[in-house]
Amino acid sequence: MNITAGNEKLVGAVMVVGGGIAGIQSAMDLAEAGFYVYLMEKSSAIGGIMAGLDKTFPTNDCAI
Repeated sequence: MNITAGNEKLVGAVMVVGGGIAGIQSAMDLAEAGFYVYLMEKSSAIGGIMAGLDKTFPTNDCAI
């Protein structure tokens, strides 16, 4: 979020820890609000547990 303090323009930055679906959505919402966003994930891919699922509950439909 850009904030003006006198003649200075202050810029906010946030770090989202966890690249699951909640972390990704949070990062996107914060970026849309004007923040610089750093998304950190410990594994080599994002998506969290949902990325490993190929069927969704309760319909057992294909999630891909």
